[in-house]
Amino acid sequence: MKKEIIFYIPSIEGGGVEKNLYLLIKYLPKQIGKIHVITAKKKNSNFKNVKFICPTSNYWNKKNRTLKNIICVYLLIKNFWSSKAVILSFQSNLTSIIISKIFRFRVLIRLNTSLKKYLNNFLKRFTFKFFYSLSNIIIVNSKVFQKELFNEINLKSHLIYNLNINEKKRKKLDFFKKFKGLKILNIGRLTDQKDQLTLIRSLGIFKKKNTNFRCSIIGRGAFKNILISEIKKLNLEKHIKLIGLKNNAEQYISQSDVFVLSSKFEGLPNVLIESQKYGVPIISSNCPTGPNEILMNGKLGELFPVGNHIILANKLLNFSKNKKILKLKSLNAKKYLKRFDPIMNSQKYSKLILQEYEKI
Repeated sequence: MKKEIIFYIPSIEGGGVEKNLYLLIKYLPKQIGKIHVITAKKKNSNFKNVKFICPTSNYWNKKNRTLKNIICVYLLIKNFWSSKAVILSFQSNLTSIIISKIFRFRVLIRLNTSLKKYLNNFLKRFTFKFFYSLSNIIIVNSKVFQKELFNEINLKSHLIYNLNINEKKRKKLDFFKKFKGLKILNIGRLTDQKDQLTLIRSLGIFKKKNTNFRCSIIGRGAFKNILISEIKKLNLEKHIKLIGLKNNAEQYISQSDVFVLSSKFEGLPNVLIESQKYGVPIISSNCPTGPNEILMNGKLGELFPVGNHIILANKLLNFSKNKKILKLKSLNAKKYLKRFDPIMNSQKYSKLILQEYEKI
C-alpha cells in the first residue's frame, strides 16, 4: 500500500512551529512515503518528494486563522476524501480530529503551546479532553508539557523535542549598526502571549541605572500599537526598536549580548534553543512550558517569574555589571543541544507514523 502522510498546518507565519515543520519534512526517513503539506500559504519552499497543497494565490494567507482553516479543510477533503492516509496536525487540531473521524484517517496531533492558554473554564476543559482523546496519538515537545497534559485532562502523550540544526554560517548583518553598548534581543509575535510589555517596563527601570543599551524586538502582531504606546510613555524611543518580521532571525541572535524571552506561556520555544546554539546568554520568564526545561532549572540561563518586570530589570542590571556568570551558563548549554537533534527526533516521528499505517 502506498504510504501518504498529510501535514496539516493552515497558517504558516514564520515562527517556531513552521521551522519544526520544515526540518521534519527535510529529515524524515525516505521509507515514510509520500509527504503532502496542506496550508493556506502559497507555496514558496522547495522540498524533494514533498507536495504542497495550497491556494494558487496569497489571498487566503492574508485572512485570519479561521478562514485559513476553512480553505484547508476544503483542500483536504477535495484531495484525500477517498484515500488511506495519516494526518499529522501541526495546527487546528480539533478540526483535524473531526475530519479524520468522518473520513477514517489516522490522526496524530502535535501540541505546541501550554494548555494554560486553553483550559480556563470547565467547558473548554471538557471540549479539549473529549476531542484530544479521539486522536490516535498526541505528541508534545517537553516533559513538563507531557506532565501537564496528564494532570490537567488525564491524557497520555509521546514526547518528541523540537528539531534544531547547526546551519551553515551566512554573511553577517550589521544589525546593531556597530553599537557598543548592551545589545538586547527579543523575538516573537507581538501578542499578549509573548508579553513584550513586561520587557519594555523592565527597561524603563533599567534605564535609570544604565542608559547605554539598545533593545530590538523582532515580530509582528496585534499588540504593535500597544507596545509603541508603552515605549513612548517610558521615553524609550531611542533604546527600543520594533523592527518587524525577519526571515533570518538566527543571524540577529548571534549578534546580541543577551536574549530575553518574556512569554506568559509557550510550548518549547525555539528561540531559546537557537540562542544556546550561538552561545548567547538567556534571561527567560519561567512560563509553562519549556523555558525551565531548556535552561535546566536555571543551570543554563536565568529565569524570572512571569510578568515580573522588576525582577527582570534586576537580572538585566546584574548582567550588565558582570557578564561572566551568565556567559559561562550559555557556553555550557551547548553540551545539551543533542536533545534537539533533527535526525534522532525525526526518526521518532517516523516510528509513530509507520505504527499508525499498520492499523489502516
